[in-house]
Amino acid sequence: MSSLPQLITQHAEDSPEGTPLCCNTLLGLGNRAAVDQALSRLARNRRLFRICQGVYMKPVTTRFGVRPPSLERVIPALSELWNETIVPSGSHAANSLGLTTQVPIQPVYLTSGNSRNIKLGEQTVELRHAPAWQLVAASRPAGDAIRALEWLGPSDVAENIRAVRQKLSTEDLAEMATYRARMPAWLAEPVSELATHA
Repeated sequence: MSSLPQLITQHAEDSPEGTPLCCNTLLGLGNRAAVDQALSRLARNRRLFRICQGVYMKPVTTRFGVRPPSLERVIPALSELWNETIVPSGSHAANSLGLTTQVPIQPVYLTSGNSRNIKLGEQTVELRHAPAWQLVAASRPAGDAIRALEWLGPSDVAENIRAVRQKLSTEDLAEMATYRARMPAWLAEPVSELATHA
């Protein structure tokens, strides 16, 4: 008969990269205390990565060695696990849109949940609580543009609004405009102009 750590390890192996492993998802394998202890032991033995308190993920083995799961897999999985909206920060969006060449040293994501950090091996990722209007249109160009402009701030919006227009489709600009009522006035006004001249 397999031990609880072996059962958890097999479950992890059978799961896609970035699948969260935590007590609530593994209670079919044992009681809460035993599962929690087994997860902690597996993390100490480097058989699992501890992402944050109570959440673990399997390592990924490549020809270059063992690495943590990719951020692109981890973020959507945590979003679903915690039932939160989690999106790249405005600085990341501004960089993706070509509005800045700055690349954040530490990845920052905006979340509808509490602010906290997660660990992917040696990398720390900040999850920062943000108001609902900054989380709209997740994974869509309209939302990225809103977050990028918010990050640039009131003083830099005017000089970057034309660049945003060139990057987005007419449909994306129209979608941005649907969120105007939620935005602060300094952002809602230029977004209205974008939609008018799209």
